[in-house]
Amino acid sequence: MKSDFVTAISQLCSEKGVTREAVMNAIEAALVSAYKKNFAPAGQNVSAQIDPASGNVHIFVEKQVVENDADGIDRISLDAAREIRPDAQVGETIIVEATPPNFGRIAAQTAKQVILQRLRDEERRIVFDEYHEREGELLYGVVQRIENRTVYIELGKAEGIMAPSDQVSTERYHPGQRLRVYLVEVHDTHKGPQIIVSRNHKMMLRRLFEQEVPEIFNGTVELKAIAREAGARSKVAVVARQEGIDPVGSCVGMRGVRIQNIVNELGGEKIDVVQWSPDSATFVANALSPAQVISVGISEEDKTATVIVPERQLSLAIGKEGQNARLAAKLTGWRIDIKPAGAEPVAQQPDASERETA
Repeated sequence: MKSDFVTAISQLCSEKGVTREAVMNAIEAALVSAYKKNFAPAGQNVSAQIDPASGNVHIFVEKQVVENDADGIDRISLDAAREIRPDAQVGETIIVEATPPNFGRIAAQTAKQVILQRLRDEERRIVFDEYHEREGELLYGVVQRIENRTVYIELGKAEGIMAPSDQVSTERYHPGQRLRVYLVEVHDTHKGPQIIVSRNHKMMLRRLFEQEVPEIFNGTVELKAIAREAGARSKVAVVARQEGIDPVGSCVGMRGVRIQNIVNELGGEKIDVVQWSPDSATFVANALSPAQVISVGISEEDKTATVIVPERQLSLAIGKEGQNARLAAKLTGWRIDIKPAGAEPVAQQPDASERETA
């Protein structure tokens, strides 16, 4: 029959979600620490073993073999050594069991502290490994609290941190609110795993498209680039990898259901889905959607695209506060100059060095 000790270990493993091996190693380390503190001279090598069936503890120490003058702490006489190992010689070291009477009671308090620390470390390692493997995924969480504009989100076994720079400026968060967030990265700190999550990361938009559009998930439609101004508007460039598939239509869905699900998740953020093209002029024209484009002149030397639009389409091409042209420039990686037919350029957008890629 298993001892109460072994039963308690099994229960501890179940409650803490850690392996039995980790718990046993922690206890053995604690027993070594307690023995060294109370019994062993400085520098003596000590090890502990726990019988996995009975739970009995055994302490082993290294002792030097001497001719006959042994004090019993770190030395052993040759005759006594040969009772343990018949070929022992003077000057060698041998392993000797040195479990003190009532050692378990004497060491209990010291062992308890070490065990608890090792268990905390093991729990942190398990959480870190679990979430480190999920970097780049979308997670569901519940807002726990908000401190100094930082939102703390319960993610199950761990807590996610969403700094102000990772929040959407148009969204308002409150305790108890259920949110979907993007797991940016996990840091291993002395206080435990620090899990950084975001709502405004452009990769969150990519993951939402992968979830809502089966053609993107299975690779028949490729999402080539994303430009996002979180909470306001985004542009997404897609291309079909299989003949007969409409990449834009696949993303929008029947009656716009697929794109509407993504818009709803992002709190009404407008999303333009445009067709990617290997031809730069065509891609720039598509990126300025919904504006109509008459022509696009490409200058490879300074990575500039000069776009001619109908005069009535000028404000639409530029967008409110230049947003449409700015997002098109980020999406394509081209500096975009927009002008109405027969006029000088009226809009100039960032060059390729300021672009954002998907």
